[in-house]
Amino acid sequence: MFAAARTAVGGLIVARDEAQTMGAYDLLKPALFRLPPETAHGLIHGLLGGVQGTPVSAALAERYVVGDERLAVDAFGSKFPNPVGVAAGFDKNAHVPRALSSLGFGHVEVGGVTAERQPGNPRPRLFRLREDEALVNRMGFNNEGADVVGERLDRDPLPDVPVGINIGKSKSTPLEDAPDDYLYTYERVADAGDYFVVNVSSPNTPGLRELQNRDALERILGTLDDAGADPLLVKLSPDLPEPAVEDALGVVNDLDLDGVIATNTTTSRPDSVRSHNRAERGGLSGKPIESLATDRVRFVAERTDVPVIGVGGISDAAGAYEKIRAGASLVQLYTGLVYEGPSLARDINEGLLELLERDGFDSVNEAVGADL
Repeated sequence: MFAAARTAVGGLIVARDEAQTMGAYDLLKPALFRLPPETAHGLIHGLLGGVQGTPVSAALAERYVVGDERLAVDAFGSKFPNPVGVAAGFDKNAHVPRALSSLGFGHVEVGGVTAERQPGNPRPRLFRLREDEALVNRMGFNNEGADVVGERLDRDPLPDVPVGINIGKSKSTPLEDAPDDYLYTYERVADAGDYFVVNVSSPNTPGLRELQNRDALERILGTLDDAGADPLLVKLSPDLPEPAVEDALGVVNDLDLDGVIATNTTTSRPDSVRSHNRAERGGLSGKPIESLATDRVRFVAERTDVPVIGVGGISDAAGAYEKIRAGASLVQLYTGLVYEGPSLARDINEGLLELLERDGFDSVNEAVGADL
């Protein structure tokens, strides 16, 4: 089974045209889906690492990168060649950001990175909900730690697209010591990031979401702001009550922070979710949370002037465009990549160009917030 998956991945990487690419992924997906989800992810990750920096990576970029100035977005002091990025969680330890950029993504967010190296929660901790095109994860910020990841980011070449660094709290750190924990990580990745994200919204680290309250958030963000973290963003939960979101946005505005990511995974289970894996504990991502996430993007964008990155359920151009029109300057995805395959960023960007032209917009920037 593992050999079949490896063969399929290899075919996908060396496919020479669109028909071959689609055929290879049609073969790859069933083979991968017979593997445990985390094993499959590791296989893909390893193969991306194998082609990174090689002529194969350049060939992938030639096929998947959509170069069109109408897609470019200026945000956080950087130029993003297109609005579609890889969400945190796919490349936790910053091993393959260049390979991901060669698949056509306009930015890559690595992490979450914590001050301490930690194994995360016991396996199994990642579950497919195939009927729903969704995942449930309770990974628990498994990563190699800030010292190792920071050294890798400083040593290895970075992609020619912006790189964000998602920072989480170490599980063993008491909540009252969280500001220093986040600061330790920031100081070790500071030179490599084009923007930095404070993750206080993962449902898989005990007590973490308590840090979304105004006082705790002020202490963490204020500490990082004083240390020169810039651009600095905060990632919020879709499960946070609206008054609490408004409190968090008050901190963003008071500290003159640079942006908001809406949203993380949800612990809720919409009635539409059919898979038996809905019963697994953890954060739900993918198609079932698309409308919830878009509503949260709109809620945030209506209450702040900083750029918003929209995340949750995106698997096609229409979904990305809906979030852009709801106020997102950029969008990110992860689960969609699992179900749709390596051409997804290209397909979304090509579709966005068609939608922009249909609606009379000359650029993505013009479409941001069109429905507000």
